[in-house]
Amino acid sequence: MIKTPTILVVEDSETQALALRQVLEGHGYDVEVSTSAEAALERLNGRLPDMVVADFHLPGMDGGELSRQIRLNSRTRALPLLMLTSAREHDLERQGLESGVDAYVSKSADTELLLVRLQGLLRRSSAVGPVDPSSGFRRARILLTNPSTTARLRLRNLLEHEGYEVVELTDDEDVLRQAGHDTDCVILSLVGADLEGLELCNRLRARRESLPADFQIVAIGPGADRPDRLARAFAAGADEVAGGDDSDDVVRVRIRALMRRKIIIEDSRRALEAEARAAAAAELAAANLQLREAQAQLVQSAKMASLGELVAGIAHEINNPLAFILGHQDTVERLMRQVQAELPADGPASLVLAKAEDRLGAMHLGLQRIQSLVLNLRKFSRLDDADKQQLDVADAIETVLVLLAPKLCGIEVRRQFGARGKLEGSSALLNQVVMNIVANAADAMGGSGVIAVSTSDVDGIYHIDIADSGPGVPEDLRDRIFEPFFTTKAVGHGTGLGLAIAYGVVKAHGGEINVGVSPDLGGALFTLTLPQGGV
Repeated sequence: MIKTPTILVVEDSETQALALRQVLEGHGYDVEVSTSAEAALERLNGRLPDMVVADFHLPGMDGGELSRQIRLNSRTRALPLLMLTSAREHDLERQGLESGVDAYVSKSADTELLLVRLQGLLRRSSAVGPVDPSSGFRRARILLTNPSTTARLRLRNLLEHEGYEVVELTDDEDVLRQAGHDTDCVILSLVGADLEGLELCNRLRARRESLPADFQIVAIGPGADRPDRLARAFAAGADEVAGGDDSDDVVRVRIRALMRRKIIIEDSRRALEAEARAAAAAELAAANLQLREAQAQLVQSAKMASLGELVAGIAHEINNPLAFILGHQDTVERLMRQVQAELPADGPASLVLAKAEDRLGAMHLGLQRIQSLVLNLRKFSRLDDADKQQLDVADAIETVLVLLAPKLCGIEVRRQFGARGKLEGSSALLNQVVMNIVANAADAMGGSGVIAVSTSDVDGIYHIDIADSGPGVPEDLRDRIFEPFFTTKAVGHGTGLGLAIAYGVVKAHGGEINVGVSPDLGGALFTLTLPQGGV
């Protein structure tokens, strides 16, 4: 859905505001109207319009100062601003462009020209990113104190015309109480040869340093701009000094420069604070991730250690009676051969003994399979054997596949061990990685399909590829499946640690683990690349 642009019209004439609203709404724009620059600035504290169209001649703050205020605020800085002037005011265009106006249109110009300029400015502003909603717009607040009523009135009119919020005070204690974080500037008077007012200036400086607050101090008085008095005023804490006979333009420009510098400093501080918050959030996220990974490692290590003890105990208990049976089987076979040698070859007893001998052979094969399984269990149980050694990866993978045989029932397992060299590392770690990936593949396929395991080595890099014909890993989850405790399995069917442990093991040994789509089987493809220096 295309958003309708909103235009804020700032016009004190109800007739001209209504005419402009009708033109703009007739061409599909949403229009809001403010009757003064001050009201427009208050409006800009809310949801920002897409553009501002303002009359240059406004009551109080004029269009040039409105433009400066908009450009000094980080939230409204990129807002397009079109100024309306009379046909003969060509000199205002130069002043306005210097203050930040984007374009000028004469009120007597054709409607088409106005619309073309609007469209051009809106088109340019569409490339600007979102604004910071935390940087609100407010008028600068100035405390004004002066014993002369005439001087206060003159300065108040001057400052309010610039768009500042002015608070007149006559008591020094009131000035000190109100000077704080919500104050942008304090303008005080220096009177007489002794520069009465320096004490207030010193007290304001002390208050500013104790808060700390950012308000500026401006001292104004007859002869205050003489070199000897300037030094005393600046030493007392004044940020700017103006003589009592300075023109309004001089005072206006100096205060404007102070406010501009203060706003820029505040924007810079906010930017630094935002960067610091972002850095702290990133550091916290990294620490949280490390904590989760460490927790996952501890859980998995405890789990594997318990499993290792259990497997080692079972292997030991099976191995003892197995050795006993195998030892006696040899004795039984030898005695049967002796008895068979003493009997007639074609007698009924010899036939029975031959049949029994065949059964003993079958029993021997079964016992050998049990013996091989016990050997694999004992290999897998050596989880504390973390010392690096030359690993026969194919043999280690076969060990894992044997142990996972019940889980792989109904699944075709393809092997292609093309690696020529051996991998230096820990068999326990390799067992964990391969077992977690193969077990996940078996779960994903639901008891039927194909799992292909292959190895290769190129230029000192060892590759282990584990592919399956299952549904694969959705692209939007490929970055998350290695997160600790993230799982797509139903509650109670997975801890979300298997792939996190595999990822941590491989990363800790300078390798990479990636997931993609198998070009042959169509399911997931896990690729492990490890330096031959080890796992």
